[in-house]
Amino acid sequence: MVDKKAEIKRRLIDTLKTIYDPEIPVDVWELGLIYELDLDDDGNVYVKMTLTTPQCPVAESLPIQVRERLKMVEGVKDVYVDLVWNPPWSLDMMTDEAKLKLGYL
Repeated sequence: MVDKKAEIKRRLIDTLKTIYDPEIPVDVWELGLIYELDLDDDGNVYVKMTLTTPQCPVAESLPIQVRERLKMVEGVKDVYVDLVWNPPWSLDMMTDEAKLKLGYL
């Protein structure tokens, strides 16, 4: 029997892997921009995310894109995106796959 909440969370992550920082050819999940992804029993999603720098040109649009795309996932009622700057993003937050893609491994 598949856990419905786990299945929705898997689809949320799959969706995050389709959202790219326009300046870096890696998705927001692999870049490590998503610090927290929680789903409550009512289908509400809480995302704590950051950007590579506070001066990022997509600071206005990327969190909105994350929210709108996650709202389209079946089983999701609403999405709350919290843009944070602490801890500051660093290259260490990227997955090995992202580091390999960008030539850091």
